Amino acid sequence: MTVLLPKTLIPSLLPRPITRLNLSSHSLSHLSRATRAMSSESSQRVFQLKLDPLTGNSEWVVIEEDDEKSEAFENPQQKHLLATTSYLDMLNDSYRNRAFRMAIEKTITKPCHVLDIGAGTGLLSMMAARAMNSGETTAGANSEGMVTACESYLPMVKLMRKVLHRNKMGSNINIINKRSDELRVGVDMPSRADVLVSEILDSELLGEGLIPTLQHAHDMLLVEDPLTVPYRATTYGQLVESTFLWKLHELYGNEAKALDSIRLVPSGLDPVIHTKSQQYAMHCDAMSEEVKLLSEPFKIFEFDFWKRPESHGETELRVKGTDDGRIHAVVSWWILQLDREGTIFYSTAPRWMNSPMNTGAGDWRDHWKQCVWFVPGGMHISKGEEVCLHAAHSDTRITFELKAQGSDTDNRQYEKNVKDFNLMLPPERIAIYGDSHWRLSMLEAVRNALQERVNPLCLVADDSIFLALLVAQLSKSSHVIACFPGLRDMGAQYLRIISDANGVSEDGIEVRDKGKRYLTLDDTHQKKVDLFIGEPYYHGNDGMLPWQNLRFWKERSILDSVLSDDALIMPYKGILKARAMSLPDLWNSRRCLGEVEGFDHSVVNTTLGACGGLLSPHETPCLPYFIWQCGEIKKLSDTFAVMEFDCSKPISRCCGNVQIEFTEAGTCHGFALWIDWVMDAKNSIVLSTGPDQRCWKQGVKLLAKPVAVGTHRSRNAGECCSAVVDASFDPSSGELTIGHVFS
Repeated sequence: MTVLLPKTLIPSLLPRPITRLNLSSHSLSHLSRATRAMSSESSQRVFQLKLDPLTGNSEWVVIEEDDEKSEAFENPQQKHLLATTSYLDMLNDSYRNRAFRMAIEKTITKPCHVLDIGAGTGLLSMMAARAMNSGETTAGANSEGMVTACESYLPMVKLMRKVLHRNKMGSNINIINKRSDELRVGVDMPSRADVLVSEILDSELLGEGLIPTLQHAHDMLLVEDPLTVPYRATTYGQLVESTFLWKLHELYGNEAKALDSIRLVPSGLDPVIHTKSQQYAMHCDAMSEEVKLLSEPFKIFEFDFWKRPESHGETELRVKGTDDGRIHAVVSWWILQLDREGTIFYSTAPRWMNSPMNTGAGDWRDHWKQCVWFVPGGMHISKGEEVCLHAAHSDTRITFELKAQGSDTDNRQYEKNVKDFNLMLPPERIAIYGDSHWRLSMLEAVRNALQERVNPLCLVADDSIFLALLVAQLSKSSHVIACFPGLRDMGAQYLRIISDANGVSEDGIEVRDKGKRYLTLDDTHQKKVDLFIGEPYYHGNDGMLPWQNLRFWKERSILDSVLSDDALIMPYKGILKARAMSLPDLWNSRRCLGEVEGFDHSVVNTTLGACGGLLSPHETPCLPYFIWQCGEIKKLSDTFAVMEFDCSKPISRCCGNVQIEFTEAGTCHGFALWIDWVMDAKNSIVLSTGPDQRCWKQGVKLLAKPVAVGTHRSRNAGECCSAVVDASFDPSSGELTIGHVFS
């Protein structure tokens, strides 16, 4: 993950998978890779924090302003530094690009001073410069105009320079490698700007720091009453019922249906675990058939770009039910009005919205989605009944509170020891812990492992609070050590709170000293570990590739000296599974760029990891996605095993090779990859993380060029009916290399 850290971190620091680095004064975006970067005061270098996914260790490397071959770009693990962002997806969004181009040409009709904040590849800056040049024919050739392009992320600045050079616009645009709140009129800019063009919006609208960026720009960088593109943004919402969304945040009710006796949220302690109170970006179209709409869409907030916004705002809405049901969530989106007159719009609304303003809402794209706000506990609504929705926004987020007309706030009383404690888990983790099949599988695996073990020492290597409780409850004579490498003190405090309710003594589970990297026999009282287990799950790795959970295998290997000769390892092994897929929407969002609204962007393709037209060794990287949310999808083959990771032995290099036969005709765009965890040596308990299990992300290896495929029985000329897929795993880096040959 590569992030630029501003002087003052915004309070809503949230990891976002595959986003773009469009950084302005206060905006902060996150990539899917676990590294960070910090710009120096001189803006001449970036310090990048590289994370080893197999150990959790990290180290700093430096990206220099003038060093095109700095370590960060030469290191194989970092060659896809920008390929893990969603810049490519954004630049392939033709609706977005066209809307901004039309609005800029309509707004900038004569030479003036334009400021582009978060300039990225310089697309909006070039649009503005071209619009001014077109206006010179009527304004006079002696009129002066200029564009100041502000971009704080050094690798993107380097890429922008290449784009401007390719389009012969290097002399038209002044690039400033700073955050916008570092810009000074008279130093970086000769005068205040007449026009602001900027696109620093995330799926929630405010998460990239739109409000503080606009505030500083209006205070310090723009003329009074400036022209802006966009002109205004309006957020909307809708009440929905959805069993799937319910499972993503309601652990108390769902685990009550489980047949085991583990209670991660015991009665009276049910606020101890929950998801963070925030909006979660999701492709709601993927679940449209299982969403019941309970209200008409309603307007929430308007944000005008042409005037200084307020940091905080509140509104209270009366929302009338259009059907009977239980409100599980608020789905929200926004609509951009790009021009002053209100003729050019762009929308992130779901497809079920049919409105003339929903331009762009029909196409799948990943850089902007809808957002979901979970309603804790849910709320029943009848057709015609009104509920009260209180909405508030801060600098960087929008929050909701829902209650029935005339009702009071939640007056439930909880035990004192949970009043000030909350263990926040990702929504998908909440759903997994509430899944009866998953829990029963874990119960059976642990129960079998504990058979015929007398006073066993069990080491829970990962962040599984469920397994720690399960072992302690099933075997009162066992001694359990929990590592909690990600949860740390939060995990220990949580166990202290809920142990009694689960029939486990408070000292029944020992949490390893967080200051120690690895256990020794001194930590285990000279007793060797009999059971080494994990789900595996590492808190904070939720947006990463499936094989990065092979950290469990790495740690098992490092701790080999403290394992008994007959120690049981669970999971016993992992199997890399794959499936050939038709993924037209995803492939098109990552395809090679040519001209974008008249500007050549072909120079960015290799750096951004584009599909199509790239020569070896410039292959697309594997990226993590929820396959079921990737727009149009189709299975083209059965699931096949590529290779195995034998966790019963120390970590080692692995290779695999398999030939697959296509079972459906279509266009193959790539392969979905995941790991099935075999929990026991008998292969009797297998937990899959594949596309059919919607709470896990899969890795996606997109092809450089789509391939027409068919079956042996229905093969047409030019179609391939089989493919050979090979893979190799490097234990020193955690990298998985995928190759394929079609025939």
